[in-house]
Amino acid sequence: MLTAYDHIWHRGADGAPVLVLFHGTGSGKEDIAGLAQHIDADASYLAMDGDVMEGPMRRFFRRTGEGVYDMTDFARATAKMAGFLEAAFAEYGITYAVGIGYSNGANILANLSLTGQGPLRRAVLMHPLTPHDPDWPDLSDWQVLITAGNQDPICPLPLTERLIAGYRAAGADVEAMVLPGGHGLQWAELDAARRFVAGDT
Repeated sequence: MLTAYDHIWHRGADGAPVLVLFHGTGSGKEDIAGLAQHIDADASYLAMDGDVMEGPMRRFFRRTGEGVYDMTDFARATAKMAGFLEAAFAEYGITYAVGIGYSNGANILANLSLTGQGPLRRAVLMHPLTPHDPDWPDLSDWQVLITAGNQDPICPLPLTERLIAGYRAAGADVEAMVLPGGHGLQWAELDAARRFVAGDT
């Protein structure tokens, strides 16, 4: 399963956090790896390229329209990612890590938690979109930071608020940050991610 995704593994300083990074649509592993420097310059990190192409843009799962998921492929991609992460943790000696995802990457990262798959239990979800109504599991062992823009045209705020409420009702420890703006990342979100990873929330 380690060959399931083209990926980067960077070993950082001893004792520093380990980050698992999930890029957004049209981006890639090198782009999202750049965020690690802003979150913790000493961190180890694992970053993957999505395996689905939408025209020239990489994604982690297929969709049939904006905000309309191919749920069969979503399930395939989530199971594939969970298997890859289990293999990567074993290969690289990772015992504990924080998942960080933006947009499409946040969506598959969220679905790992919502389906109870993979080794992660802490996640930063930046501008996630969960348009379906999941069958929420017990998430009392999860800690989640969700960031959003109040004018995000891709991830409407009511759906983000529903996701936040769902995590809380499922028992997760949730921190939420809603900022003025759209779908683009803001420095305040990266600062919040840095504090979350460091345990300063």
